[in-house]
Amino acid sequence: MTVRTEKTGTTLLITIDRPQARNAVNAAVAAGLAAALDLLEADPELRAGVLTGAEGTFSAGMDLKAALAGESPEVPGRGFGGLTEAQTTKPLIAAVEGWAMGGGFELALGCDLIVAAEDAKFGLPEVKRGLIAAGGGVIRLPKRIPYHLAMEFLLTGEPVSGVRAGELGLVNRVVPSGEAAAVALQLAEKISANAPLALAAVKKIVRAADGVPDADAFAAQRRELASLMGSQDVREGMQAFAERRDPVWQGK
Repeated sequence: MTVRTEKTGTTLLITIDRPQARNAVNAAVAAGLAAALDLLEADPELRAGVLTGAEGTFSAGMDLKAALAGESPEVPGRGFGGLTEAQTTKPLIAAVEGWAMGGGFELALGCDLIVAAEDAKFGLPEVKRGLIAAGGGVIRLPKRIPYHLAMEFLLTGEPVSGVRAGELGLVNRVVPSGEAAAVALQLAEKISANAPLALAAVKKIVRAADGVPDADAFAAQRRELASLMGSQDVREGMQAFAERRDPVWQGK
């Protein structure tokens, strides 16, 4: 099994498990990640996901040997690794130890938050192989950090450490080596305490607002807010606040 899943409370821990290939993405990994995301979406008890790699490496990116043999690391409609173009409703956190190179970095960029070990390595070396970072790197990275810094990644292909990624604002937390998954799970637990419909609405509105005029973004937000205001969870949230207790979310 190249992708393992484990329920940890209300979080699904997703682990790429090809340590002998530095967790590089082949067709089996892509299919496994797509299936894991389906599980996360379908299970009402799960509120968030954490994506990591086995044995101290996040992912070395596309498995070049598999690609040369004709395997595709993409899932139609879901992009590289079955993740980079997937439209998920539940928050997903990347927990990065070791190398997150090429497509591995792009998997992390496809998540909503990133926790990185201080000695992790992030890089987009595709130009060194005559390629481009087509799994979201070229598109997403200039939106996450300043243009000139993103272009240094994309044009030199040189990696940076987890500490540097933190300085650039590319990751949410920088933690000691070996602690990325644990901290990501803690972060997921905090997120999961919030209303699931509201979390999904935040993700949907952020996607809808990307690159569109403010008027269109606010229109999309009004539609989502109208749906939220009719939900049982909004009433529960207000009532719990008034009664000074923790809300019990139903997701409806």
